[in-house]
Amino acid sequence: MIRGLRTVVYPAPELDAAKDWYTKVLGFAPYFAEPFYVGFEVGGFELGLDPNATPSTGGTGVLSYWGVADCAAAYARLLELGATELSGVQDVGGGIKVAAVRDPFGNAFGVVENPHFSVGKVR
Repeated sequence: MIRGLRTVVYPAPELDAAKDWYTKVLGFAPYFAEPFYVGFEVGGFELGLDPNATPSTGGTGVLSYWGVADCAAAYARLLELGATELSGVQDVGGGIKVAAVRDPFGNAFGVVENPHFSVGKVR
């Protein structure tokens, strides 16, 4: 069951420059900043910057992650419904799991299981 939009990830091959620009745009620093990913909490949602995004992971555009209770089950269901694999279920730390598929229409579609997410939290 889809619980709502959680995270939008933008490709950011120049991660430091993108981090600086979004810090200025948003008016605050990211809550998470590593060489492999930068995350900003914006109104209870996440804007992510990924320096390693490629066309196979949605890197030609935005990859949105939709919240689910069970990432593995949601991923399996999407595949059963005709989606194709982009990236299997991955534990990205802190109990957070993500996966991505390409829907039958060519769109990247991600799911995220995040036990730390609370709907409506406003910065």
